[in-house]
Amino acid sequence: MQQPRLRSLQERHATLERQIAEEGNRPQPDPGALSRLKRAKLRLKEEMHRLSAGR
Repeated sequence: MQQPRLRSLQERHATLERQIAEEGNRPQPDPGALSRLKRAKLRLKEEMHRLSAGR
């Protein structure tokens, strides 16, 4: 079953969301860091979708 993998991805996704928020709230956010974090978050979201769709 994919449940443990999906749960792990969800936790990593939540961690990335917090990191994005922290970086965005800095006085001078690093655009490169934000971009990398957002791309990583999107990749996780796509993988979670594939797993939940049963592919």
